[in-house]
Amino acid sequence: MSNPKDPMIPDGRVNPIQTDYKVGQDNIVMNIGPFGLDIHNRVFAVSGLLVVAFVLLTLMFQTQVEPLFTSMRGWLTSNLDWFFISSANIFVVVCLGIAVSPLGRVRLGGTEAKPDYTYLSWFSMLFAAGMGIGLMFFGVSEPLTHFGTAMGGTVVENGVRTDWAPLGAAAGDAAGAARLGLAATIFHWALHPWAIYAVIALGLALFSFNKGLPLTMRSVFYPLLGERVWGWPGHVIDILAVIATMFGLATSLGFGAAQASAGLNFLFGVPLGATTQVVLVIAITAIALGSVLAGLDAGVKRLSEINMILALLLLVFVIAVGPTMAVLGGLVNSLGAYLQYLPALSNPINREDANFVQGWTAFYWAWWISWSPFVGMFIARVSRGRTVREFLVSVLIVPSLACVVWMAVFGGTAITQVISDGYQSAVNADLPLQLFMVLDALPLAQISSFIGLVLVVVFFVTSSDSGSLVIDVIASGGKVDAPVPQRVFWCTLQGLVAIALILGGGLGALQAMAVSTGLPFTIVLLVSVVSLIKGLMSEPRGR
Repeated sequence: MSNPKDPMIPDGRVNPIQTDYKVGQDNIVMNIGPFGLDIHNRVFAVSGLLVVAFVLLTLMFQTQVEPLFTSMRGWLTSNLDWFFISSANIFVVVCLGIAVSPLGRVRLGGTEAKPDYTYLSWFSMLFAAGMGIGLMFFGVSEPLTHFGTAMGGTVVENGVRTDWAPLGAAAGDAAGAARLGLAATIFHWALHPWAIYAVIALGLALFSFNKGLPLTMRSVFYPLLGERVWGWPGHVIDILAVIATMFGLATSLGFGAAQASAGLNFLFGVPLGATTQVVLVIAITAIALGSVLAGLDAGVKRLSEINMILALLLLVFVIAVGPTMAVLGGLVNSLGAYLQYLPALSNPINREDANFVQGWTAFYWAWWISWSPFVGMFIARVSRGRTVREFLVSVLIVPSLACVVWMAVFGGTAITQVISDGYQSAVNADLPLQLFMVLDALPLAQISSFIGLVLVVVFFVTSSDSGSLVIDVIASGGKVDAPVPQRVFWCTLQGLVAIALILGGGLGALQAMAVSTGLPFTIVLLVSVVSLIKGLMSEPRGR
């Protein structure tokens, strides 16, 4: 229950925010036709039209938009890398500060609330929808890349050859290069991204479950904007959230399509190329639509738990049949290296490794931020009943450790194959294929590679399904039980955006749009931190 003395709750109202919402219903919500659609007319119309227009223009002018996307990403990451890095640092500090403060005793949903899901189900949904595709795609390719550059090698990015190394070079020192490579990789997958997710998820959960506001981004800003959250300031916030989520998802779906295409080529000889990726997007979007129709508990929850089991089986398999002692030793070593180099990696100014900062870190932070409305709202929806401290520890620390283990096992196996066995097939393969090349050097390669392919596909499905749920919640004004046809619309549109970007420039175009939409939403998140703290300070705190 909400605090009856809460200064954000005007006197004499049982559920003030929903009352305001209903009073302004003619301006906020409309019902359309026999389908019974229940949408936020301004947010739905503006964001929907913008995305549709983008898809049409990109498909009509594929040749012209490709260089535009490339130059756009380059300009943003080279000129605003300091801004993205500084913002991510702020989110980490805020999360850790709240967790150890008395504010950590606040319970999401009120002092008597109980969790809706067990820890296993909670972690499974959080992990599968949060980073599954990225871990599959980058689990081998990123550690191998950083290892090679730390050894003094070269990297070819977008056709341009560059010589660089994160944290300096370790030419000729294989063990040192492996340590640097894994530390740089873990930096992109541990505390910082999960802090970004945690900030937005905590704000959404608090203002929805404790304050009675709709589960949508504008609600987080009620302490700062008051009743204006129901006007155009709130509309703009929600529109930015829809656009950022759409393109953050499209980037992940593009990575998933590229890796699934590589896996099909490796296992069954299916031709590579944009055509195969487009067909995959269409097929997997169709599967996601089936999951949408099944609902959250029967769809996303069940698929997430299945995928978690498969991911654990693949992880244990690689540890068991791979270079076990080297991987386990590297796990502890890489975690120590991450903590050692964390201050240097987090430094936003006077960096000498500009290519690493701009080509990797700035892109990652913008991608996580553009992806954050999706992951944050999904986490918020399944986190009722947790204390703020329990929530932050679970969302920030536990998944970070899981990512460390994943990167250390798969990346460490790949690096050990290079150092100890001279195995170069993975190094020489394209990024989407590198995971399958590493598995190919292990026993039972066909079986493990097939499991890897299934993981990519199911992560693809859960991301598309839960992403359409989140976008629909925002576009319907915070309604978590909006009609299914609306989710079908957004799920279909996600697939069209991914197809448009694949045809209009491939992974470069996907990355460019993630960075572009991540920039304005970074500002939104920074402001939301102030509102979040004000909201927490007005809540009763348990013991």
